Amino acid sequence: MQATDAVIAQIAEYAVDYEPESELALDTARLCLMDSIGCALLALNYPACTRLLGPDVPGTVVPDGSRVPGTGFQLDPVKAAFDTGATIRWLDYNDTWLAAEWGHPSDNFGAILAIADHMSRKSRSESKRPIGVPEVLKAAVKAYEIQGVLALQNSFNRVGIDHVLLVKVASAAVVTAMLGGDQGQVESAVSNAWLDATLRTYRQAPNTGSRKSWAAGDATARAVRFGLNAMAAEMGYPSALTAPDWGFQDTWFGGEEIALARPLGSYVMENILFKVSFPAEFHAQTAVEAAFELHPEVVERLDEVKSITITTQESALRIIDKTGPLNNPADRDHCIQYMTAVGLLNGALAADDYEDGVAADRRIDQLRDKMVMVHDQRFSADYLDPDKRSIANAVQVMFTDGTSTEKVVIEYPLGHRRRRAEAKPALIEKFRSNAATRFDDTKVQQLDELFSDQSALETMAVDELMDLLVPSGDRR
Repeated sequence: MQATDAVIAQIAEYAVDYEPESELALDTARLCLMDSIGCALLALNYPACTRLLGPDVPGTVVPDGSRVPGTGFQLDPVKAAFDTGATIRWLDYNDTWLAAEWGHPSDNFGAILAIADHMSRKSRSESKRPIGVPEVLKAAVKAYEIQGVLALQNSFNRVGIDHVLLVKVASAAVVTAMLGGDQGQVESAVSNAWLDATLRTYRQAPNTGSRKSWAAGDATARAVRFGLNAMAAEMGYPSALTAPDWGFQDTWFGGEEIALARPLGSYVMENILFKVSFPAEFHAQTAVEAAFELHPEVVERLDEVKSITITTQESALRIIDKTGPLNNPADRDHCIQYMTAVGLLNGALAADDYEDGVAADRRIDQLRDKMVMVHDQRFSADYLDPDKRSIANAVQVMFTDGTSTEKVVIEYPLGHRRRRAEAKPALIEKFRSNAATRFDDTKVQQLDELFSDQSALETMAVDELMDLLVPSGDRR
């Protein structure tokens, strides 16, 4: 019998056997669930997103199917995972993990919520105990950990692979375990996920496009499919990583080993990065915060700006340093110069600022043309330091009369663990604001109170929570 690759076996064993007990991790998982649902609700205001949602055959309603937050859709779990994952990710406003690879562990909620809701409804229809929200939170801790630990030392972007591969791997492991899969079945699902590497060219110029907003939804849908297949006894591929010539490592990684940088536990959830005040690719968050600080000093002197220096880390230079035309919102929200320019002009940054109407403001490109990017080696070192994990940027504006602003340096963004206490009130207000775009004040208050009370939330069944997220008059 062929031996299973060690990494696949370790992930499967963790997904099946690990029981999260960290109070910090479970409390943070509650905030992550709240924030992810809020991001999904806000995305429903954008037609480019909503036109992709709903059943593939219009009018279909699936008995015991999964709901999509903020809509009346009740879909099969695969399509529900796509829709939920796509809405959570659409505006680049959900939580983040940065290391050798980067990504958004909350993407996994697309799969977790779809499977949990389906299982809960199915259990009720069979007069069995429905699935509780605590199982969602524990599944989230595990999915975040798998994705995040794989990202610590393995850089998939350097070989052109999109980070949603790690969402497929993590979600496939966790949802198969949620479905009752044993270690062998989880190994089957995870091995199939590793075969599903995707090019990331849709995140990079000249091909930057809206697929980067639904790629996570696609990943979670694939993960659910792999989990369902595994539960139907579909075979796996034990040496998907290590097979000579044709395995992942030889094909994509030049023979280098895929490794788990640390034992799997609850480290990633405990250290997750929230996007609190504005939607922006995370490597630029501190640059935008610095721009907000400089806004009052700069906005009245725009005609006098000679140059703007952005000092940053290596990862930002690689993925969001862009000059020249920006073709669409997906292009703009991954351009550090664009985001910083809007911050300097407005002292604020919102999802609408990436749309064509705002981008037509000539002052944005005029400021972009005056920007100089500088790499600070210390910023890059501290970015990778496990005891710091900073995401530092600095912004300084020089004027034509020879004067300049101070160099505003921000090491840790508001959503960083080191600023968690400061961030929590703003994170709750972010959720309230996002929820208010879909629900009336009474429902927003109800949801706020629910997510603010860990014990109350944990007594709720998943299908009850998902039913709360259906707008009045939109049940189908």
